[in-house]
Amino acid sequence: MFAKFFRALVSILMIISPTLPHMFGLPAIPSGQELNLDERFVLTWSDEFDGDELDRSVWQTEWWVTMRKGGYWHEDMVSVKDGNLIITTAYFDEPLENYYEEQWGDVIDFNDYGPGWYSACITTNGTFEQTYGYYECRCILPKSSGMWSAFWMMNEGVFNVDGSGKDGTEVDIFESMYYKDVKWGYGDAVISGIHYDGYGEGHNGDSIDKWYANNPYEEFNTYGLEWNENEYIFYINGIETGRLSTGGVSQNPEYLLLSCEVAGENGVAYADRHGVGPIDMEPGDTAEFIVDYVRVYQYK
Repeated sequence: MFAKFFRALVSILMIISPTLPHMFGLPAIPSGQELNLDERFVLTWSDEFDGDELDRSVWQTEWWVTMRKGGYWHEDMVSVKDGNLIITTAYFDEPLENYYEEQWGDVIDFNDYGPGWYSACITTNGTFEQTYGYYECRCILPKSSGMWSAFWMMNEGVFNVDGSGKDGTEVDIFESMYYKDVKWGYGDAVISGIHYDGYGEGHNGDSIDKWYANNPYEEFNTYGLEWNENEYIFYINGIETGRLSTGGVSQNPEYLLLSCEVAGENGVAYADRHGVGPIDMEPGDTAEFIVDYVRVYQYK
């Protein structure tokens, strides 16, 4: 009821002005330029997730091997089936085995795995990175509040606090933070944004706010980023949603990440970190982030 009402309201507001929905804190419907992928880009890298296991020559899971916000990242939560990557989020009363504590325990600030919510992150750090071009994934989002999935890019220059994002920027091509929002009815929306100058006091960032996809928790949608030396251009299903160049656009190669995170802190899930609401799964429930493909293109 609320969802249909707000979707209709957004449609009316966009007829008046495409910027009006965001002025009222509502998601907008993508209405910008079309991508024209085949005319402007050539494929340089892809993973179609064929086979029955993750391609370890492409993806690695050692980028983060400790607790993550309100849960834990663990490679056992990653699988490949029927041509799709699946990152599963589930609760475990007993900690999963830690494969990397002996290797990394003396190198990073390592927190032991414990009971709680487990999910995963995979990344091409060390296997693939590219400067500029177009980056896209096709996926179905995980069905739960209190958590979110993401397709994003990183460069270690993100941590340089120098007032600029040119040496490296975290680019969140999408994050699914608004699962089936019952109160306000904009649950089919995602958000996109950037972060640079570290994650402490010097942190800077920007966002293009919330945008509707097409029934994204039940159906496949594509989420893309066009990146050139002047700006980041975000797309949903090949239609532009917004542009950012705040702080200066990254001029360095970036690697890819696919992940799910549970809202909270110190491995304990709690409500409303980033406004995602309380987790609505119970122990025994699962949520799946299903990815059909990831493809990367370069300008012709």
